Amino acid sequence: MVTENDIKKFSEQCKNIFEQVERDMIGQKEVVQGTIIAMIAGGNVLLEGVPGVGKTRLVRSLGRVFDLPFKRIQFTPDLMPADVTGTNIIVKDDNGNSQFQFQPGPVFSNIILADEINRATPKTQSALLEAMQEHTVTVMGVSRKLNEPFFVLATQNPIEQDGTYPLPEAQMDRFMFKLIVPNPSLDELVQIVNMTQKTMDEVAEAACTGEELLEMRKTANQIPVADEVMYYAMKLCSATHPNSECASAAAKKYIRLGASPRAGQALISAAKVMALMKGRFNVAYNDINELAYPVLRHRMKMNFEAVAERIAPDDVIKMIIDELGGKRAPAAAPVAPAEKTEAPAEEQPQEEGKKKRKLFAKK
Repeated sequence: MVTENDIKKFSEQCKNIFEQVERDMIGQKEVVQGTIIAMIAGGNVLLEGVPGVGKTRLVRSLGRVFDLPFKRIQFTPDLMPADVTGTNIIVKDDNGNSQFQFQPGPVFSNIILADEINRATPKTQSALLEAMQEHTVTVMGVSRKLNEPFFVLATQNPIEQDGTYPLPEAQMDRFMFKLIVPNPSLDELVQIVNMTQKTMDEVAEAACTGEELLEMRKTANQIPVADEVMYYAMKLCSATHPNSECASAAAKKYIRLGASPRAGQALISAAKVMALMKGRFNVAYNDINELAYPVLRHRMKMNFEAVAERIAPDDVIKMIIDELGGKRAPAAAPVAPAEKTEAPAEEQPQEEGKKKRKLFAKK
């Protein structure tokens, strides 16, 4: 059972984490918050943005703040699956006999930075699927468990598409969040340049260990979700399907394929963490609406009409939220709409007089 002390401890821990990350990152508060929420909830994150906006620096800084082993994999077209997972090599034992020995790849770490992930071939991408979902790696029929906590934080450049491979839908679905990293504002740019003139190295200090992170996740899992809020979150996910019983008008018009059940799991898990960050004991509707964008934007396939009208996934998500805004599951039985009744007898003459005056004015 979660107590007030647990919530207070959780909030203070998050505050320390944010303070340390801000020593290395200027601005990007929404991106930092989203990444930390996903890590506490146990999800992977896809960071999309143009080069030089701090995606790689953020991931390196998080490795320092959470005091976890960190490995970087630079994805290129010639990268092979064995370069990620590891492979068996032949070694000589003490008696001179040859035998196979497993050489772990960089995926055997706690935080994996998959830099420019869309530059690798589908064959290499498939090597990450098992690790991202089951947290295991299978090489030559032998499955090996990865250390916990385990996260894949991937970066992607949306501009330069030459020599890149779109991520498979199955892999996109394994990212809890897709976060858009914007360009810094003018004031933030000045602060970034001033900070990096002193040192290009990260200066953040450890604020949370792997064991404490797992404990925070355990605390978040115990946060209750009201039936009405749960129903609303699931209805929001289902409304992205143009052929579902809850299909929204926006989905029917702009979406070809909607979000998977993983979206519902991610939405609730992340909302519990956000509620604790804000010092609350329960998940609110606003938590669901705020997290719908990073959870759903990469899980929906837009149709031709959306592309032709330049409608972005975030625009469709906003339309769906607005459409469902007045249709949340009520706590009690819905009240029937009031029937139209005639005005009381004493008001009727007044109304009649007004109508006659308007008619006279028109003449």
